Amino acid sequence: MTWKIEGFLESRDGRLYIDGVDAVELAREYGTPLFVYSEPRIRQNIARLKKIGDVVGCGFKLCYAAKAMSTLGVLRAVRDAGCDLEVNSGGELLKALKAGFSGDQLNFNGLSKEVWELELAIENGVYAIQVDSLYELSLIEQTAKRLNKSANVSLRLVPEIESATHSGLQTALLTSKFGMMPEEAFGAFVKYNDSEHLNLNGIHLHVGSQNPSPDVYTQAFEEMFNALLRIYRESGVRLKHINLGGGFPVNYLRDRLQADDFPADEREMFEADFEPADALREAWNAVRRLAEKENVVDLLEGITLLLEPGRSIIADTAVCLTTVRNQKTRPLAQNSPPYQGGVAAASADGVVLPAETTPPKGGTQNSDHWLLTDAGFNILLSMETYKWYYHLISAERAGEEHSFPYKVAGPLCDGGDVYFDVEGHGRLPDHRLLPENIQPGEVLALLNCGAYSLAQASQYNARYLPAVILTKGNGKAELIRKRDTFEDLIANDIY
Repeated sequence: MTWKIEGFLESRDGRLYIDGVDAVELAREYGTPLFVYSEPRIRQNIARLKKIGDVVGCGFKLCYAAKAMSTLGVLRAVRDAGCDLEVNSGGELLKALKAGFSGDQLNFNGLSKEVWELELAIENGVYAIQVDSLYELSLIEQTAKRLNKSANVSLRLVPEIESATHSGLQTALLTSKFGMMPEEAFGAFVKYNDSEHLNLNGIHLHVGSQNPSPDVYTQAFEEMFNALLRIYRESGVRLKHINLGGGFPVNYLRDRLQADDFPADEREMFEADFEPADALREAWNAVRRLAEKENVVDLLEGITLLLEPGRSIIADTAVCLTTVRNQKTRPLAQNSPPYQGGVAAASADGVVLPAETTPPKGGTQNSDHWLLTDAGFNILLSMETYKWYYHLISAERAGEEHSFPYKVAGPLCDGGDVYFDVEGHGRLPDHRLLPENIQPGEVLALLNCGAYSLAQASQYNARYLPAVILTKGNGKAELIRKRDTFEDLIANDIY
């Protein structure tokens, strides 16, 4: 059971326990689908990332990317763990303030900010407004002048750094929508250096999400140092901070049986796993050598390094519990070989061989056994948009062997609402492995789904958004979001 995490995810008496809480009992009490987040795991992940401050020779500021999950109970847990916050809208900023964060604990990102959002950020003295363009910089100056205040800003660069992550998660390329060209930023530091209403404190880039290689952070840090040095030499500005974003990976693919179903590049991304502190130690040492060569170590040591991780703080802290609501058996599609131990069985000349797996009850070895759950892509959108993989286990039979293949799908009236790659491009397994003879009513658990799940959820098909539980450790848990009701579905409708 490679999914186990001691003290967090465990099998007791054959059932899944989360921080000592029986997952099946939670499902029965609060209904499914149900998200269960672990406050102790949030604290562990933040502590792991804070180790970066011990390996770099400058100030360090860790800011959780609220876009990954911003339920107030989760934000409170992040705050109590001693972590600051990065927000991407006026709404997230208001939620952060409601959760008890102060302005100097907040970075305000985003590339289409409205004036009211800028006013809110300036009035609350946020640590940095991340500036996406020269136009936005001028708008911030105008807004600050009208408020008779000064705005703390950081210019976001697009340095053309590519990593081996999903194309939709690349954010440091010329083809991405984020940031300004370096030459624009250098000119802005000269032009606005004496502005009474702009504090040009830093520069920012983000190398994307789920980066499988630590080398990308050395490349990013070197790019930022070169920019810092040029800004100082051309404008005289000593930057107060540089921001490398986040992007540290989470190992979504610890199950070796299921891993065999993935193409090599997809497998590399989903099972990526390295220590962020090790990656930043290497990056710092490389940049330190550059600073010594240029005789500007004081510039480097005088900055604060900012990081804005989301996925690596919150993804593996959550489980989505879902109930099997329906089952059916259907013949294999024409020319579709039987499933055998993670791959289709075939001889050397390509002739399909008989499958050796035992068929599910009511099925045959040449049949697909389908399970229909109550958790669809309306609450797990990445399964559709990015063909994202979340490991699936039985919460009721967590201790049993998971080796029997099922087609698993959600409840939505949409052919893409499935837990496999229905397009046939090989980006997800064709089957999910569970104990044999799964029946309607059994509770399953999707692991590692804390990031970009409920945060991106919709009421598609007029489905009620789920409740959220926060486990506290020592077998304790609390409700931090109630399940939607019919009144929530129509709250904003006018009829």
